[in-house]
Amino acid sequence: MKRFALAFISASLALAQPAAAAAPENFAVLEAPAVLPEINFTDGAGQPKTLAAYRGKVVLLNIWATWCAPCRKEMPTLDRLQAKLGGPDFEVVALSMDRKGPDAVTKFFAEIGIRHLALNIDTSAKAMFALGTIGLPTTLLIDRQGKEIGRLIGPAEWDAPDMVEFIRNRIAVK
Repeated sequence: MKRFALAFISASLALAQPAAAAAPENFAVLEAPAVLPEINFTDGAGQPKTLAAYRGKVVLLNIWATWCAPCRKEMPTLDRLQAKLGGPDFEVVALSMDRKGPDAVTKFFAEIGIRHLALNIDTSAKAMFALGTIGLPTTLLIDRQGKEIGRLIGPAEWDAPDMVEFIRNRIAVK
């Protein structure tokens, strides 16, 4: 009888735990968080930045360019995701690889109504190569310690309910 009671209590506790959202389609989650190389880029004011500036937050790092059609299509979904989840615990960092500089990104953001994403750019594209990016767009999910949790190569609907739930679950991990 005691075994039955213990089994029942264990099963009840297991069912009471919130289920972790499954990774959305094409999102490759790593078995263990991976150390990322230090990358350098600039913000919209031309000030130097690195990923270290985001330590303590979960970061969705999107590597993109204005000349990339799939990147252009997914950018509004990233903007809506930042509007929905952005804050002290989470940030979408859209990192442009545009060689034409920040003016090209500013113009594109204005054309499509991007209001919640900060302008970040690496005109050298060194960050793309340092991160092992094989195509655009590529998006990395980074934990609070600055380690990669997983990545998605190609475009996505970043504000889709399953994606939002997946990211919310990662933000909830302290």
